[in-house]
Amino acid sequence: MHPIANRQQAEAWNDWEGVLWAEQPERYNGMMGAFNAPLFAAAGIEARDRVLDIGCGTGQTTRLAARQALDGSVVGIDLSGPMLERARRDATAEGLGHVTFVQGDAQVHPLPDGGFDVLISRGGVMFFADHVAAFTHLGRALAPAGRLAFLCPQPGDPDGAYARATAALSPFLREASPASRGMGSLLDPARIRQVLTASGFTGIEVTSCVAPMTFGATAGDAADFVFSMGPTRHNLRDVDQPTLTRARAEVHDAFLEFETEDGVRVPGAVWIVTATRERTPSSE
Repeated sequence: MHPIANRQQAEAWNDWEGVLWAEQPERYNGMMGAFNAPLFAAAGIEARDRVLDIGCGTGQTTRLAARQALDGSVVGIDLSGPMLERARRDATAEGLGHVTFVQGDAQVHPLPDGGFDVLISRGGVMFFADHVAAFTHLGRALAPAGRLAFLCPQPGDPDGAYARATAALSPFLREASPASRGMGSLLDPARIRQVLTASGFTGIEVTSCVAPMTFGATAGDAADFVFSMGPTRHNLRDVDQPTLTRARAEVHDAFLEFETEDGVRVPGAVWIVTATRERTPSSE
C-alpha cells in the first residue's frame, strides 16, 4: 500500500471494526441506502464518466456508480483491506468488469491528474487527517469542470428520533471507537464551504437531506444491530451482563415506535455536498 496520512484510521479500519463492516454490509447499506438516490442525483454520473468513489468501504456505491457509468470506468478507494476484499467479491459476482478497487489513503494516494470526471463519497471524506490537503489532492485528479458529490452527517439532535430510540445507551457512549474518530469533522456547512474553497473548489452547495434509515426487520433485530456496532461494542466492553440486558430491552422497546412493514425506519439527516473544480493544477 502507498504512503498513509492517517495511520490511526488505517489501523482501525484494518482491525476488528473493518471486519465487522465487511461481514455484514447489508446492515450498513440498509442504514444508509435511502441516501443513495439523492447522492447519485447530485453526482449526475453519465455513461462515459470516469468515477472515483472515496472511502468506498464494501463497495455498494462503487457498484451503483458502475451501473451508471456503463461505458466509463469506476475506481473505489478505501483504507480497509477486509472491506475491499468483500467489495471485490461482490463486484465480481455482479459481473462488473469496469470496476477497480484500490487500498490506499485518498489524501495522498497517487492519482492521475485530470483522471476522473466525478468524485463521489458516501461519508468517507469525513476521516481525512487534513481535509484541505486531501481535497486539494483530489481536485487535481478531476478533469476541468469535474464534479464532486458527497454526503456527511448533520449534527445529532439530542431530542431526535434516533436519540430517543437509543437513550438507554447514552450514559455509556463516552468516547468514539477507533474507526469512528473523525465522524464529526464536517458537521458544519460553514466548515464544509471553508474547506472546499481553500481546496480550489467552486460552485459549492450544501443541501439538507432527510430520509428513513433502516436498522433492522423488527425492533429486536434493530436492537441487535445497534449493539453490534463498533462504537457501542467499544463503550460497552466492560459493562456487566445484567446492565447490558436491561439496556438492550429498553432499546428494543424504544424501537417499537419505528416498526413498519418495511422494517424499523428511523428518520436521519445528512448534508449532500456538491462542487466543481474549475481550476487546473497549473493555475494553482
